[in-house]
Amino acid sequence: MSTAEDTAPVVQTAHGPVLGREKNGVLMFNGIPFAAPPTDERRFRAPEDPEPWDEIRDCTRFGSPAPQLATGSMTNNVEVKWDEDCLFLNVCTPAVDKPTRPVLVWIHGGAYRTGQGAIPWYNGSSFALNGDIVVVSINYRLGALGFTDLSHLGEKFATSGVNGTLDQIHALRWVKNNIASFGGDPEQVTIAGESAGGFSVCTLIANELAQGLFKRAISQSGSAEQVLTKAQGREVAGLLMQELKAETADDMLGASAGDILKAMIQVDKRYTPLGIGNGAVQAFYPVTGNDVIPVSPLEAVKNGVGNDVVLMAGVNKDENSLFIPPGMTEEKLLANARNLGGESLVDDYRAFLPGASSTDLAIQIASDQLFRIPTIRLLETRAEQGAESWMYQFDWESRQPHLKATHALEIPFVFNTLKSPGVDVFIGPGELPQVVADEMHSVWTAFIQGEKPAWASFSGQSRVVMHFDNTSSVVENGDTARLAAWQKIH
Repeated sequence: MSTAEDTAPVVQTAHGPVLGREKNGVLMFNGIPFAAPPTDERRFRAPEDPEPWDEIRDCTRFGSPAPQLATGSMTNNVEVKWDEDCLFLNVCTPAVDKPTRPVLVWIHGGAYRTGQGAIPWYNGSSFALNGDIVVVSINYRLGALGFTDLSHLGEKFATSGVNGTLDQIHALRWVKNNIASFGGDPEQVTIAGESAGGFSVCTLIANELAQGLFKRAISQSGSAEQVLTKAQGREVAGLLMQELKAETADDMLGASAGDILKAMIQVDKRYTPLGIGNGAVQAFYPVTGNDVIPVSPLEAVKNGVGNDVVLMAGVNKDENSLFIPPGMTEEKLLANARNLGGESLVDDYRAFLPGASSTDLAIQIASDQLFRIPTIRLLETRAEQGAESWMYQFDWESRQPHLKATHALEIPFVFNTLKSPGVDVFIGPGELPQVVADEMHSVWTAFIQGEKPAWASFSGQSRVVMHFDNTSSVVENGDTARLAAWQKIH
């Protein structure tokens, strides 16, 4: 080994020793395998522990992300060098001296289709330096390889519709068993995630297999309703097998990952017109009706699962501006409203948003349907169970035309990574909004450290929400009109 390697940090994990590196005052261990490669006969099956190793494993570089295709959107517009061997995690820690530090486990978003733990926006250095926190980011199986219900092909595939979720649970078990060696306290774990990561957080809160693996949770633009029923999952699986011309388990195991990704595109084209996910849940999302997720997460919360987990959850003011372009016509607005539940939504929203354009109304209706209303439903349900929850809303508006407080914009504020690549495209020209980032980063840091947020907890009577902006404020019962509009629908 070189002199640099001699002085580099080495940590012994349950499976073998790993080599990290020091960078900007923190220790980074990247690309640690937390499960065996989900390839060959392990494809479509539950994660297993990796084979142990004796030699020091170089963990100074990130592991490969899960198979995925760039979507062309602002957040997923670059092809990545993926590999089916993708079950890696990354640890950022202030030191490996004493196992007393709180731990943050970050679950990336990307509609269960794209993303990885290595994205620079998720750099945990500020949490490590400012909060003495150990930060873990994880990969998990995505798309068809993580969430196709092939259980009808045999018992070996019983978990195939939820393997991405099981990957997350397996990573949390790795944290429980190994994080003390990296300076973290396994009894002080907070899970957090955004978008599909937020969906995952809510699913894990409500999952019996994940209980005891974390104490606190943060859901950013999440929901406890983003799952497919058993019947819907079976229909998606049928579409995928048709596109691959597959009839047997061997056909599915023999298909290349690239061909599966291409087939997913065709499934999407057929899935949406069929209305399988009711306009909200995409194909290749976690499937219910199995031993891992027997009922929807919201139903599990109603049954009391996860009540001892302390939760902070929130949304961005203009989530769907990322997905709805300018120039919405009135006819298209009404058609969208019909697809989401009913044209009455347009009249109701126009009443409490006077002067809003058709585009703005479409953004608000879709944002509420997918993110805000489900978040409120979750927090109301938890409040009924006596569970502690706090709600926030991110209001800071991008200087880019149209985006406003769009989906995912809050992430670099939370992580204090405003200077990371690509953030400037989202926030637009001008001085960095560091004051807003400082406030949000400090709130998240304190929560992970075990403190309660400074504003009142959420209840069905007051619905207190902290609004983060250049000047932040606390609002009580600010969503009453929106809730009333959706109560007419369902």
